[in-house]
Amino acid sequence: MDNFNEELGLKIPAHVAVILDGNGRWAKKRFMPRTYGHKVGSQVVEDMLSIVDETGVKYFTVYAFSTENWKRSQEEVSMLMGILRRYLKDCVKKSMKNNVRCRVIGRREELSPDIVESINNLEEKTKNNTGLNFTIAINYGGRDEITRAVKKIAKKVEQGEMRAEDITEQTISECLDTWELPDPDLLIRTSGEERLSNYLPWQLAYTEFYFTDTLWPDFNREELIKAFEKYNRRERRFGGVKEENK
Repeated sequence: MDNFNEELGLKIPAHVAVILDGNGRWAKKRFMPRTYGHKVGSQVVEDMLSIVDETGVKYFTVYAFSTENWKRSQEEVSMLMGILRRYLKDCVKKSMKNNVRCRVIGRREELSPDIVESINNLEEKTKNNTGLNFTIAINYGGRDEITRAVKKIAKKVEQGEMRAEDITEQTISECLDTWELPDPDLLIRTSGEERLSNYLPWQLAYTEFYFTDTLWPDFNREELIKAFEKYNRRERRFGGVKEENK
């Protein structure tokens, strides 16, 4: 459910999901290596946690590394994993200080054991925090997530734990990585691209989309408020019709 921020005079979406795109291009414009853009981008994520919490957002989910990102150069993948290693470790202390609950979604099998250990530690240490719910998608792909959910359900049917005719949308939702989370109210994608890139396809069925040309390292509070203002001009009917059109 949306919160109303009196200072801003805006309804604030409860769950904001972000595709933080444009780190490499931001660095290239400054004649810097792509690695520099990713480092700055990770700091913007940290800054944004405080900003979204202050505005009244309850759930904040970011797309950090997709199942397709392994196709990038070995140098860039190694650098991204290095950033993730540092970020996951730093995130524990900061999350405990700010009462942030952290979760990681995605397939963990391809990740290095030390990264998986850091993920488990982060989730365990922050599981009782009651503030902002922060979710990081690492080695995540929407189709992969749905495929894994279907396999879970098929196994239950095979083992006689449920019947095929009893499968519902709720059954599928409960088998997804995001089973504890409400669906996003607003999706923000930076850098001018206007596609989902295999991000939360099931969960975004009725989400409002906001695309901006701003590159992620330049995204700040003012840019977030622009997204909220656009969100406030939308009428979310979830397949229904306006009263005057009935």
